[in-house]
Amino acid sequence: MSKSFLIIGLGRFGQSTARMLTTLGHEVLAVDKRADRVSAVKDSVLRAVQADSTDERAISQLGIRNFDCVVICIGDDIRSSVLATVLCREMGAKKIVAKAQDDLHQKLLIKTGADRVVQPEHDGGIRLARSLVSDGVLDALDLSEEYSIHEVAIPRDWIGHSLEQINVRNRYGVSIIALRRDGHVTVNINPKDSFHDDDSIYLLGDDASLDRFK
Repeated sequence: MSKSFLIIGLGRFGQSTARMLTTLGHEVLAVDKRADRVSAVKDSVLRAVQADSTDERAISQLGIRNFDCVVICIGDDIRSSVLATVLCREMGAKKIVAKAQDDLHQKLLIKTGADRVVQPEHDGGIRLARSLVSDGVLDALDLSEEYSIHEVAIPRDWIGHSLEQINVRNRYGVSIIALRRDGHVTVNINPKDSFHDDDSIYLLGDDASLDRFK
């Protein structure tokens, strides 16, 4: 089911988050105070606007309550990051995910209203380490203590067979939520379409099931 996201802060992390959410079929409003960053993503998302996220009036005009999740990607300016988090919480954000520079920044964000905080460099290092020691895993994202998303190369014995034929959920206890083919990601997978040898898939499941799959 499609969800709506407000992305605040369009540095490299914010832009990549906004583009990927759009690619996965979700509605994205991208916001930054710099016009060049807004221009960089305006053709890749549903809507992009220039606004100062530390300005209470500007934030109030974004309709914070209407989004399923607000993602605050201002990692290099702690004051602006914390202030944007406070304003979004006060204006009724359903869920706030924020980017932090370090552990202290993370604590401040949690205390001021963030539901979840990510440290991309720290988390990226963990994901890289996992992919290096897990055969076939191209990338990994922890969703909770028990559930994760893994991007994996298509198993060799799947090539030429369809999702319908393989019956992934019943056999492995995981779900395929997206397919990467020729550099493009799609969530609308035709169950009768055969897998190619250069495909990769995004698997969602509990960690025990994902480990068994590997």
